[in-house]
Amino acid sequence: MATTIVVAGKGGTGKTTISSLLIQLLSQKGVVLAVDADPVTNLHQALGVELEVTVGGIREEMTEAIKAGRINPSTPKQDYLDSRIMAALVEARGFDLLAMGRPEGPGCYCAANNMLRLTIDRLGQNYRYVIIDSEAGLEHISRQTTREVDILLIVSDLTQRGIRTAGEIRKLIGEMRTKVGKICLVVNRSANGLPPDIVKTIDRYGFELVATIPEDPSLADLEVKGLPITELSQDSALRVGVRDLASKVGL
Repeated sequence: MATTIVVAGKGGTGKTTISSLLIQLLSQKGVVLAVDADPVTNLHQALGVELEVTVGGIREEMTEAIKAGRINPSTPKQDYLDSRIMAALVEARGFDLLAMGRPEGPGCYCAANNMLRLTIDRLGQNYRYVIIDSEAGLEHISRQTTREVDILLIVSDLTQRGIRTAGEIRKLIGEMRTKVGKICLVVNRSANGLPPDIVKTIDRYGFELVATIPEDPSLADLEVKGLPITELSQDSALRVGVRDLASKVGL
């Protein structure tokens, strides 16, 4: 059975960076299904692969095709969605990527979302790990379009607002899910440890702080050159921090 990890947090905290390095790291132990749940869809760039189709596009395509009668009535809709999503998988060495894409347009997509959840559940059974780079609002989790969560990593930057947002995310996901495994806090882009005021806020929310990842100047150079995050050197501070994070959560 796959271990499912969700990386969440407010925008700009480095969720995609951490997700991409986790994907690369865990792909050395078993094949990973990487799910980009952010409508901006930039996980593929961090991983250095091309992306052409998103699940959001497939879902709308299927809904319109049903309305227009373009799908053979004898074809089960679940089978149609399964086949289209399988075709949309981006296959790479050690991982496959599935991008959720932008939120749906107007109208009710409840049935399509339910079928999508079943598809991802089935798909995830073929992998050792499922890593979901979540958007800030946890939209896909709230709509029950992702698998049950084994490890929730909430990423914050070194700000009070980031820690408070992490607290709200934990509260929100507690209301939405009936089964969540380990919930951990990751503080990204730290410098010289954590200020006492930040430590107090973390303690107030009762978080388990599993990792403090330092600011890594080599990341900016990659971004200027337009290179994927996965080309960071093995001894970079960011990569070392992600390896430490994986170890501490049992990965």
